[in-house]
Amino acid sequence: MEQRLTADCVARAQALAPRIAAAAARIEAGRELPPDIVEALHEARLFRMLVPRSLDGDEVSPVAFMHAIEELAKADASTAWCVAQTSVCSTISSCLKPQIGAEIFKNDPRGVLAWGPSTSKAKAIAEPGGFRVSGEWPFASGSRHATWLAAHSVVSEADGSLRRDLNGEPVQKTFVVPRGSATIKDVWHVIGLKGTGSDTYTLTDLFVPEDCAIAHHALDRAERHEHGPLYSFTIYQLFGSSFPAIALGIARAMLDAFIELAKTKTPAGDKSPLRDNSVIQSQVGVAEAQLAAARTFFFAAWNEIWRAAQDDAMTLDQRVQLRMASIHLSQQARQVAETAYLAAGATAIFESNPFERRFRDMHAVSQQAQAQFAIYEVIGRHFLGLPLQSTRII
Repeated sequence: MEQRLTADCVARAQALAPRIAAAAARIEAGRELPPDIVEALHEARLFRMLVPRSLDGDEVSPVAFMHAIEELAKADASTAWCVAQTSVCSTISSCLKPQIGAEIFKNDPRGVLAWGPSTSKAKAIAEPGGFRVSGEWPFASGSRHATWLAAHSVVSEADGSLRRDLNGEPVQKTFVVPRGSATIKDVWHVIGLKGTGSDTYTLTDLFVPEDCAIAHHALDRAERHEHGPLYSFTIYQLFGSSFPAIALGIARAMLDAFIELAKTKTPAGDKSPLRDNSVIQSQVGVAEAQLAAARTFFFAAWNEIWRAAQDDAMTLDQRVQLRMASIHLSQQARQVAETAYLAAGATAIFESNPFERRFRDMHAVSQQAQAQFAIYEVIGRHFLGLPLQSTRII
């Protein structure tokens, strides 16, 4: 069953890719996924890849998920980003009360959960039976077609004091609420990934029942109701890899487009097409090597840690290797995209050609925290035998 679902999700992404690519201009112009594309993604069950089977999800392996995201990104990065973002959000259903998870996903075949990152502009005050939540959360990719949202906040007692855990640390929780409970602010006017509709949303003095609250980002293993190996991965590991998979798809599409261009484009003043230029030949050779090596490392790291997860035997070394492979892929994919863009010359600046939008999308992907060069510091500390200052990104 798992092997069939694994193969199916990648095949479905590949089958839908031409339709998504044909809609790319509409997606960017509308700054969101249009209803027909959202419906097609639902029909292909691509929003269900990481939802538990008990909630009518497919619960595919993260390896298959990353392959599917790569295929979607070749067609359109905004679509891939929305599917990746909301799919990872859906994994917190492993810790939700079963009846709440069912309300979001099982009882609604078009259920989608979205959220923005934690922010200081949030508060949750405990009261009998639940919490009174207010705040503002930005970067909610996919929120325009989502049915539920999640909000993250530290918890205060009724007297205003912070609730603290046994270690004296402030307690943080994630709250799930119907999208209709939030006010959406249309702020998504950006350089790239324009079609993700990553708006800001606010909640104002909203009562959230206790059953709709879980530990921050579902990090408390004691709350887990789903015990499949997929749910042994944190959202940080899944976000940290799904976004590089998008960069991989963008880079592959740009390099393929340049190779086709090089066969026919003859620069002004030259007598031969670009492909006959030795510099171009070398650039393509280096770019292909960069992308192939980074992709191979990435999926090898995922295959290894996925096998370990099925035996509940993941090690710190494997987690570091996965993070290293992910950040390496992000960095290499961006370099390949830049090589293709620059080598294409003036052709690349026109909206009608397959470079300009992807170049902007790549540089929106690379601005995300999971793609920052600073992540190498954590990896380096591990190899130097130094204590990790933060374990969340691995």
